[in-house]
Amino acid sequence: MKTASQKVITGWAMYDWANSVYSLVITSTIFPAYYEAVTGDGNDATSNDTVHLFGREFVNTSLYNYALAFAFLVVAIMSPLLSSIADYKGNKKTFLFFFCTMGSIACSALYFFDSHNLAYGLACMIIACIGFWSSLVFYNSFLPEIAAPEDRDRVSAKGYALGYIGSVILQVICFVFVLVPDKFGITTGKASQISFLLVGIWWWGFGQFSLNRLPKSQPAGLLSAGGSLLTNGYKELRKVWKQLTHLPVLKRYLGAFFFYNMGVQTVMLAATLYGKSELNIPTTNLIISILIIQVVAIPGAYLIARLSEKLGNFNALMITVVLWIFMCIIGYLLPRNGIYEFYALATLVGFVMGGIQSLSRSTYAKLMPETRDTTSFFSFYDVTEKIAIVIGTFSFGYINEATKSQRNSVLALVVFFVIGLALLIFAASTQRKLAKQTA
Repeated sequence: MKTASQKVITGWAMYDWANSVYSLVITSTIFPAYYEAVTGDGNDATSNDTVHLFGREFVNTSLYNYALAFAFLVVAIMSPLLSSIADYKGNKKTFLFFFCTMGSIACSALYFFDSHNLAYGLACMIIACIGFWSSLVFYNSFLPEIAAPEDRDRVSAKGYALGYIGSVILQVICFVFVLVPDKFGITTGKASQISFLLVGIWWWGFGQFSLNRLPKSQPAGLLSAGGSLLTNGYKELRKVWKQLTHLPVLKRYLGAFFFYNMGVQTVMLAATLYGKSELNIPTTNLIISILIIQVVAIPGAYLIARLSEKLGNFNALMITVVLWIFMCIIGYLLPRNGIYEFYALATLVGFVMGGIQSLSRSTYAKLMPETRDTTSFFSFYDVTEKIAIVIGTFSFGYINEATKSQRNSVLALVVFFVIGLALLIFAASTQRKLAKQTA
């Protein structure tokens, strides 16, 4: 196959520009800090504040992680069915539009979240999370349709790079509101709420630009006589699963991805709350550190893509996972109020964060067999990722509640990375053996 026109490639990559503001503002910076502020007791000396919800007392940061785990569980359960339907009907753009709109509205609705409506805020956060990650199922599945195998690393990296650039632009705008709210006649809390509204508008608006440029997908199959979308969707999933069982390298790579991504995503989701409540890093410095991550991640995504060209995808992934292991250990040892140490760690995280995400996606696309059922195949990738996040975020919150320290939760992530590294080595070994057999 040939890579699509530059117009289509740019249109596809622009959805990263559109939705990455959710990852930065809602997942990583302003919303976690705002959540901690409206649910905390205002005493910086305490690192574990509690809230009451549904008749139970929770550590506020653990409740946040539990809510995220629930959202990802919902995505993991429903995305395979939705993606199979999209493959059969050839309407993945319709699903992409729906979840883009749902997530955007939920982000905007966070404008009304304050200390008096915790359940409402968590519900909006969960819906926004479901919208964001569900839309990525269909977005990612366009990659093997628009890019030839030799171009997928480059195209994938372009998406992540544009995502970082776009999210940083809106983050800076929101940062101005949060840093000097008095200049606009508002409070810091209102500045945060305005930021949530802007995220929804940005995500939906630029999302339409991307949707207008993406090609229409062709149906991968027809409904059998008397069949329904639900039954045919499950049949399609079973067919893809059977194919995976006969693709040992891809199957083992998914196992490795499951574990190391458990660590990566949990770090990304919990970093701000960890810095705010465990390390007592001021909100302004937290936002600066996340901006450092985003800026460094742009060249990081491209450099690791180049590294994969020199050493191969598996070797490049192994190097990045080893770096993640060291960074978790450093994060565990960081001193309280260590702002500059936190900046240094943020720089390291940023360099490998974009690279490992981009390379993981393109590696999977390379290992996939030639097929028209791209969405169904990527739903397995997506489900693997989401179940990993469910386990990772729930474990992080549970260990925090059980030990009264998020540091222990960070240290536990090392185990996930070590298992992922071992399975990557196993997958690479399998690939070499198969290559020798076919030589």
